[in-house]
Amino acid sequence: MNTPMQETLQLRDIHLPAPPDFWPPAPGWWILGVLALGFAGWGALLAWRQFRIHRQRRHVLALLEQMERSSGKSSTAEYLAQLSNLTRRLALMRFPRHEIASLTGREWLQFLDRSGGDGQFSEGPGKVLAQGPYMRELPDEFDSRALTQLVRQWITRNTGN
Repeated sequence: MNTPMQETLQLRDIHLPAPPDFWPPAPGWWILGVLALGFAGWGALLAWRQFRIHRQRRHVLALLEQMERSSGKSSTAEYLAQLSNLTRRLALMRFPRHEIASLTGREWLQFLDRSGGDGQFSEGPGKVLAQGPYMRELPDEFDSRALTQLVRQWITRNTGN
């Protein structure tokens, strides 16, 4: 016995919408992905720069050690010229060329002091770098070990931590 009312009210069960697809993601996820890639690229660039600076420091310090061994105990003008050349090459790599290339004598020593020498190039064992490479005989107060240690310290300060 169906009444006319029951025939018109044939209801179906509730249908839920399909779950959202995994792809394509919402715009917020795209933005987050781009930011994450940007930070990863920036971090990789910083790590590469740090690696290059440390590699440069190891190379320059190895050159200094090699020069020190090859010079032996003798303090020669050639050794001073090599030390001066090494510091100048590193300075040209690390500082603007137009500021460094023309410096000589006292100005060169003052630059070395400003960039990590703490006054030891102008007033300490480093002052021989200004004229020493051009002298036939070195002054008696010249201390090869102190100068080498000063140059090593300057190299370390100018090639990162």
